[in-house]
Amino acid sequence: MSDFPYRLSDPGTTPPRLGLIVLQVDETIEQDFRRLFAPGDAALHVSRIPSGADLTPDTIATMETALPRAAALLPPSAAFDVVGYGCTSGTTLIGADRVAALIQGAANTRAVADPLSAALGAVTALGAGSVGIVSPYINAVAGPISRAFERAGLAVPATVSFGERVEARVARIDPASIHAAAVRVAQAPGVEAIFVSCTNLRTLDIIDDLEQRLGLPVLSSNQALAWQMAGSAGVPLAPGAPGRLCRRHRGVAGRPAGGNRA
Repeated sequence: MSDFPYRLSDPGTTPPRLGLIVLQVDETIEQDFRRLFAPGDAALHVSRIPSGADLTPDTIATMETALPRAAALLPPSAAFDVVGYGCTSGTTLIGADRVAALIQGAANTRAVADPLSAALGAVTALGAGSVGIVSPYINAVAGPISRAFERAGLAVPATVSFGERVEARVARIDPASIHAAAVRVAQAPGVEAIFVSCTNLRTLDIIDDLEQRLGLPVLSSNQALAWQMAGSAGVPLAPGAPGRLCRRHRGVAGRPAGGNRA
């Protein structure tokens, strides 16, 4: 047997590279990202991070330890334009700066993104000064997210939670229930935008209807994270990506939309 000759192509000819660190129990975010980015516009690489069957402050603390190992499992020869950590609650309790430092220390990436920073940037970009929040989780996990928005200078007139802790159930919460919760939150006086928190919730198919019904911008963790990563990498979102946020990005394609720079 003889070796057959081959050539190596220039890495610069590949589309921008996006890395995504996904919770072991998350069944939703990968499917959403394949809808939010059109094939060929970006190369998406996914790593998984161990996470408990329940999402609690204790399991989130364990993820902080595992995050560098998960980031290191992304292809080491690839230079990433941005790596996203797919956990809103994890970012809230670990801290966005700490998440960025852990990922940048283990993966070759120009920028780091997370759903909390993305949502905060998205609310500001859309000109809202207050946000109503929908969360699937128990108060020990949902409460800190509301406080994070308040620390960023945004009012949080209302929060609705499903009181769930089991991730397998979170992935199966019917979008109709999420829709109803968002409508309830929007009824609170002073709400200027809605944020549906959690990368494991199925939200993409209800965002446009909610915005039309409520007359408010509606954001979700996966939609906001994709927006932030698209801005950092200078890539478009798919034409069918839902919500005012994504339509705004299509109008300013190529401009940065936030993210923690290396």
